[in-house]
Amino acid sequence: MTKPRLAIVISGEGSNMAALLYASRLADSAYEVILVASNNPDAPGLALAEAEGVATWSRSHRGLSREAFDEALHEALAASRPDAVALAGYMRLLTPAFVQRWQGRLLNIHPSLLPKYKGLDPHARALEAGDAQAGCTVHLVTEEVDSGAILGQVAVAIRPGDTPDTLAARVRLAEHQLYPRVLAAYLSRHQDAGWIEAEVNALAAALPEVLRKTSHGSPGWAVGSKKTAKLFAILADRHHGEDALGLLVRASGADEMSGLIEARPNAYYWPKYYGASGWLGLKLNRPDVDWAEVRAWLERSWRAAAPPRLTRLMRAAEDF
Repeated sequence: MTKPRLAIVISGEGSNMAALLYASRLADSAYEVILVASNNPDAPGLALAEAEGVATWSRSHRGLSREAFDEALHEALAASRPDAVALAGYMRLLTPAFVQRWQGRLLNIHPSLLPKYKGLDPHARALEAGDAQAGCTVHLVTEEVDSGAILGQVAVAIRPGDTPDTLAARVRLAEHQLYPRVLAAYLSRHQDAGWIEAEVNALAAALPEVLRKTSHGSPGWAVGSKKTAKLFAILADRHHGEDALGLLVRASGADEMSGLIEARPNAYYWPKYYGASGWLGLKLNRPDVDWAEVRAWLERSWRAAAPPRLTRLMRAAEDF
């Protein structure tokens, strides 16, 4: 199976980049590093990446607006087709437009136990506060600095006589352990049936009058009252020897199903037993799932199963 593709963005030495890169070379690694990019053409981390045979891209941000540089960075990253982008000592604030383009695929590591000490000088601030512990945090990047969902943390004891520099050196050791592990877990989540079920459930539960209902032991979602509820989605976890961890939804018929499967065999499949009854399989155990597309299929399937009173209400709400 193809591993998820990771791009890394740096500004300097790239010690966290190196930790991510060398972890990717382990036999059981969950990802591969396909690009190292930088706003500093002289960044030592670029030379390390090149020596290890990893493609690099660099362009100085000097003389460019923040928007112009972020556009150039976006184009370079997009051309390498990464499944995720890791900021590793990248010392510039990103524009909201850039963050929005990479939402859910952009990660950062920050040298504090967030939400404490966002932004600059976290070690000095922890010492000034008299904290017993410092640490580091891997989080998703959002438009607000250091405020995205926390994916993992590790604490580092503050010792008597510590300075910001001595504390930073030990926190950096922790970063090198934490970042590869958290990133690997995040990039492997598409193989986790529990995570996929939770994502599907959040989307399905947003639709009117949805309840959970099993189908031959598989998690499902139905619409309507308990007595008359009809299934509109089923999670099939590698059923009957299939490789797919799939979401089964109602399609219009065999012609549509065959056309979709032929056009995009990596995304769609004909599920055993269910396919003959008009259920289309969406492959969810892959890193490039378009969850907006999944949401659209759930809504469409819901409409096909919902009683007329609910579909009328939905249309009325849309027309309002």
